[in-house]
Amino acid sequence: MSTEAAARADFSFVRYALCWEDADILLEALDVREGDVCLSIASAGDNSLSLLSRGPARVIAVDMNPAQLACLALRVAAYRVLEHHELLQLVGSRECADREILYRRCRGVLDREARNFWDAHPELIRAGIGAAGKFERYFATFRNRVLPWIHPRRRVDRLLEGGTLEERRRFYARHWDNLRWRLLFRLFFSRFVMGRMGRDPAFFRYVEGSVAERILSRTRHALTELDPAANPYLQWILTGRHTTALPHALREENFDAIRNNLNRLEWHPMSIEELLAAEPELDFDCFNLSDIFEYMSDESFHELLATLAGRACNGARFAYWNMLVPRSRPPELADLLTPRNGFAEQLHLQDKAFFYSRFVVEMVAAEAG
Repeated sequence: MSTEAAARADFSFVRYALCWEDADILLEALDVREGDVCLSIASAGDNSLSLLSRGPARVIAVDMNPAQLACLALRVAAYRVLEHHELLQLVGSRECADREILYRRCRGVLDREARNFWDAHPELIRAGIGAAGKFERYFATFRNRVLPWIHPRRRVDRLLEGGTLEERRRFYARHWDNLRWRLLFRLFFSRFVMGRMGRDPAFFRYVEGSVAERILSRTRHALTELDPAANPYLQWILTGRHTTALPHALREENFDAIRNNLNRLEWHPMSIEELLAAEPELDFDCFNLSDIFEYMSDESFHELLATLAGRACNGARFAYWNMLVPRSRPPELADLLTPRNGFAEQLHLQDKAFFYSRFVVEMVAAEAG
């Protein structure tokens, strides 16, 4: 997270208990290779862990919110001491009779700060740590209080069964896209409601235009052009768990690769700017920058992107999302960064974390690194 965003938002609690960015397109964009050094926004930790599956030399995760780093630390502990099905139970992807037993097994390998945080919040453990964030509670309110006024449970279940492209389009048009859906969706995902219940109001400082209309358009894409049966993000929003799909870091085929590379992951309670100042000789091959740029002014964005490009190796790859504020390489950095717009647009069409308006991929020219 950047210094400007932290100056305006409250980072004293878990804001995101899951990573709401699709690691599948992130990994394809960054093309992480053995020996790479990766800079990653920590958030809840899932995507930083996904980077480990490709065997980089280092993944350096940063976040100014200690609660977010506690989420990452507990995930690391879970990969170390739990089996795959137990990890899913701890997160909340699967039902579990007693998650506190799983936590006690993880507790002994937690650092002091993370242990103190989770010891103080047993209710978050019991509910599944993937439900511990403000953003997840926002979706839970939609799921439990708004969605039942729009669609019965059987219709939601039918949506999540997916089907062919033509079947999905027909179902959406005939059974899902009714007047109540459009009205209540626009209300609940408005700038006002989302600012109060989901994201910090400070995150909307640079947003222009209708928030709800943009998200509704992207949701229509996710429910028709993408397959809901293969979308773990949509499944969590509508059911509170993962039903027939899992995000990259939680899939069984990636579990051992992540576990075996945990010693290559480190995390720091600081801003990107502070990390760069603390490690003046360190350059990076990959940058997972989440959507941090839309929380800052154009001037601050240009300055930070230029600083990061100056710390990039030959051929380094940048990936970040725009949700509501357009951000991409400014003209004055044309000699340093090359946009990969066509590639990024193709990936964005596949983005299962569907509410982002744009996915940005940029590359450092070999001679500029």
